[in-house]
Amino acid sequence: MKEKLEVGIEVGTIQETLLLPLWGRAFETRKPEPRLVDEKAVEIVERLDYDFSGIEETQAFSQHGWVARSLQTDEMALGFIEAHPEATIVNIGCGMDTTFSRIDNGRILFYELDLPEVIELRKNFYEENDRHRSIPASFLEAGWFSQIEVRDGLLFLAGGVLYYFTEHEIRDFFVRAADHFGACEFFFDSLSPLGVEIGKRQVLKKGGMEMSAGGGWGLKRAKDLESWDPRFEVVSSTSMSKGLYGGLPLKTKLMFLMPDVLGIASMVHLRAGADK
Repeated sequence: MKEKLEVGIEVGTIQETLLLPLWGRAFETRKPEPRLVDEKAVEIVERLDYDFSGIEETQAFSQHGWVARSLQTDEMALGFIEAHPEATIVNIGCGMDTTFSRIDNGRILFYELDLPEVIELRKNFYEENDRHRSIPASFLEAGWFSQIEVRDGLLFLAGGVLYYFTEHEIRDFFVRAADHFGACEFFFDSLSPLGVEIGKRQVLKKGGMEMSAGGGWGLKRAKDLESWDPRFEVVSSTSMSKGLYGGLPLKTKLMFLMPDVLGIASMVHLRAGADK
């Protein structure tokens, strides 16, 4: 049996959130009829020296959302790859994400971007190669743009990341990316202002993690993103729970219904054109 690996993050901090969706995908994979199969997530959870029982006790409902986000991200990425077989995909704030393992067609170029300590942890589970590369940096620092090779279309993925920052920071990143790369696309999850507050209470506080009371980017309407820059077009904005209701108990379906009606959590596809 392989020795357990130290996680290397401080318990009770925002960094600990990188383990939440990882556990969610592994938990789903172990079900008799999983909606998502992610053997890499199971492998990582089994190797980490971390007590996941607390997450299981407090995040049963949120687990469905993490699965939904992964399913929609996979669908988006696979569609993009179908149109661009040698696409470049940048996984912003990758954490312990395993998307590459599920969508790789043997031709894409996939970058994992996160802070140095996260990239170091990931090295225990992934070996870099010419098509799967890591960049230890904050996505807010534009210096890493020069490391990205674009051959056949560029897609940025960001799951569970952007709502921890300010609107100004996110807008600045999108505009600078469009300035540098020209035509590119973004696919990310967003929370409404109400969703940010619920997330703080239901996910972070329950899990013993702290976030500034005034922090977080809440997006009221995806269409508002088009006002940030004339090059921006919102291709789609769909409920986070799209396609997730099948097979769920009635009580759980009803719990999802209100967030859907209120538009609390969405998956947004934003396209940046090359010309203003």
